[in-house]
Amino acid sequence: MSRRGRAAGRAAAVLAGVAGVVVGVVAATAPRDDDPLGEKTGGATTVHATGRQAFSFPAANLADEEHTRFVIGNSFFKRNWVEAPASTGVRDGLGPHFIARSCGACHAMDGRGAPPEAKSKDPTVALLMRLSVPGEADPKQGVVPEPVYGDQFNNAAVQGVRPEGEVRIRHQPVRGRYADGTPYTLQAPRYSFARLAYGPMRADVLVSPRIAPQLIGVGLLEAIPEAEILRNAADQAAAGGPVRGVPNRVWDVRAQRQMLGRFGWKANVATIAHQTAGAFHGDIGITSRWFPDETCTPAQADCAAAPRGAKGEAPEIDDKTLDDVVFYQAVLAPPARRAPRDAQVLQGQALFTRAQCAQCHRPSYVTAEPPFPPLSSPALAGQRIWPYTDLLLHDMGEGLADGRPDFAANGRQWKTPPLWGIGLLEDVNGHTRLLHDGRARGVLEAVLWHGGEAEASRQQVLKMSRAEREALVRFVESL
Repeated sequence: MSRRGRAAGRAAAVLAGVAGVVVGVVAATAPRDDDPLGEKTGGATTVHATGRQAFSFPAANLADEEHTRFVIGNSFFKRNWVEAPASTGVRDGLGPHFIARSCGACHAMDGRGAPPEAKSKDPTVALLMRLSVPGEADPKQGVVPEPVYGDQFNNAAVQGVRPEGEVRIRHQPVRGRYADGTPYTLQAPRYSFARLAYGPMRADVLVSPRIAPQLIGVGLLEAIPEAEILRNAADQAAAGGPVRGVPNRVWDVRAQRQMLGRFGWKANVATIAHQTAGAFHGDIGITSRWFPDETCTPAQADCAAAPRGAKGEAPEIDDKTLDDVVFYQAVLAPPARRAPRDAQVLQGQALFTRAQCAQCHRPSYVTAEPPFPPLSSPALAGQRIWPYTDLLLHDMGEGLADGRPDFAANGRQWKTPPLWGIGLLEDVNGHTRLLHDGRARGVLEAVLWHGGEAEASRQQVLKMSRAEREALVRFVESL
C-alpha cells in the first residue's frame, strides 16, 4: 500500500474507532482514493479558479440555502468599521487602538499580507507585532502581556487617542551558495519601535512578528480529526530522526476549555471562532460577547476614555454578525491544483519526497465534523483534502527564532503552514512573500530559511541542481 493509501486507511480507522458521534457521517461520505495526485485539494469543496478572485469562492458543494449566509459574512469581513459615535448602528466601535479597519485590510482578497518594503514609511497593517514579557502566563492567555502596550502593538487610533507608535524595519543581507556555486542572498528583518506614545516598553519585552495568512480551507483544517494530528507527532517521534513535531494546547474562548492549537503561526489558536473574535478585538478594536473589554492598558488613559460603539450598551459586534463572519471564512474553498501531471511538476514532487519535506508537510487527510457545526457547513465533513501540513510545532532553528513563548510553543518553534494555494499568491495578492513575517521572497528562500529540525531538508535542497530546484518550486507552486 502506498504512503497516501496508508494515510487514508489510517484516517478511516481513526474516524471509525475514535470519532464516535461522527462515525455515521464519515462512513457514509468518505471518498474513494480516486485522486492520487490531490488535484482536488479540498475534495468536493474544491473550486477550479485562478486569478485575483481565486481565494474568494465558497465551497463548491455548499448548499444553496447557505450561500446567503456566505454573502452576509463576506460583507462584514470586508467593509470598514467606523469610529463611535456614528450614524450607522452596525459598524461603529472602531478602536480606540487598532491596526486595521476591516478583516479584509489584512487578508486582502482573503489572501496573504506582505510586510512593507525596506525603508518604507507605510504602517505595518498586515504584519502584526505580538508583545509579551517573561513570566508565568495565565493559562487562558498563554503569554504575559507587556504592561504598557499589552499583547500586541497597535499603530493606529481613533481621534483623540494616540497611536501606540511606529514599527521600523531594516534588513540585513544573509549570503550563501548552492552546491553548484549559484549565489543567493536572503534578507533578515530587524524590528524596532519608534515614537512610543506611552513611554518605553519594558527592557525585556519579547516581540514576535506575524503576517496575515491566506484563509482558504481553514474550515477543512478545523475538521481534521485531532487524533490524526496527534498521530503525526507519534509517528515522527517513533521515526527517531530530528523531526519531532509537538502539538500546542491553547485556551479556546468559545469552547471554554483547552484545545489543540491549529491556527496562527505558533498554533496558538484552536478554532476559527476564537481567531475571528480575537482578531476583531485585538486588530480592529471591536468588542464581542467573547472579548467584552477594550484592550486599553492602565497606562493608556485616553484609550480608556474614548467613546464606545453600540452606544456603550452592548458588545460592538453582535453574536449573529460575528457567527456569520466565522461561517464565511470556514467555507472558503481551496482552489484545485494546476498541472499536476506535468512532467516537471512530477519531478518536483519526487524531489519533495526525497528531501523529506513531507515529514512535516503531510499531504492528505480525511475530514470529520468541525468543532462547532452551527458555525460551519456539513459540506466540509468526510472530504479527502490535501493541505500539506502536520499542524504541529517544530524547532526551525535560530535564524527564524523569535524567542517568544506562546502557550506551549517555545521561542524557536513554528507551526508547519499548509501549502495549498501557495502558487496563486501572486495572482491574488501580487506578491510571493512567505514565512511568519513575510521575509522570504518565494518558495526557495523559504526553504533556505529552514533550520533546526528541517536542517537536513535544507541541505538536500542546497545540493540540488538548478533544474531540480526549478522542478521543486514548480511542484510546490502547483499545490
